[in-house]
Formats: sequence, structure tokens, C-alpha cells
Amino acid sequence: DDDYPAYTMGRAAEMLGTTPAFLRALGEHRLITPLRSEGGHRRYSRYQLRVAARARELVDGGTPIEAACRIVILEDQLEEAQRINEQLRARGDQPQPRTSA
Repeated sequence: DDDYPAYTMGRAAEMLGTTPAFLRALGEHRLITPLRSEGGHRRYSRYQLRVAARARELVDGGTPIEAACRIVILEDQLEEAQRINEQLRARGDQPQPRTSA
């Protein structure tokens, strides 16, 4: 299950080749919100790790973390909008783009 919070902060940081501080920063910028265990420890899902990995790519390329978080959020929103548009087109609920004649 991609949404199951299976990974501790330490394990998530290790898998991503980053630090717990980087993961905390992603949370501060509201890119990912880990679930908290009963003991208050952060737990991350596979989906959240994919999102964090994309942010890390951008940061490693020189993008400031705040901008990287915003870019990842916008990419996710664009992907969702494209998926919805495709579903609507498949159902015939949305007019097809016009072509000039």
C-alpha cells in the first residue's frame, strides 16, 4: 500500500540518501505531512518518499528548498488535472480541442 506509513524518519532518510533535517524541512514547507506513531515519531509512506525524492532531485540541482516544494506541488496538481481531463474526454463530458480548418 503506497499510503501506509511504514518507514521511520531514519529509515526514510537513509533510503533517500538524505538527512532527517531535510525531511523535517519538507514538512515545514507543507510538501509532505508524515503520520505520527503513538509515541510521536514521524512515519512516512512510499508515496511520500517518492515526493521527497523528487524534491531532493530539485534541491540537488540547485533549486532552493522552498521553490522545490512548490514545484513538486504544482507538478502533482498538473498531473491530477490532466488525469481528470482525460477521464472526462473518455466519457465525452468535455469538448475536444478545436482545430482550425
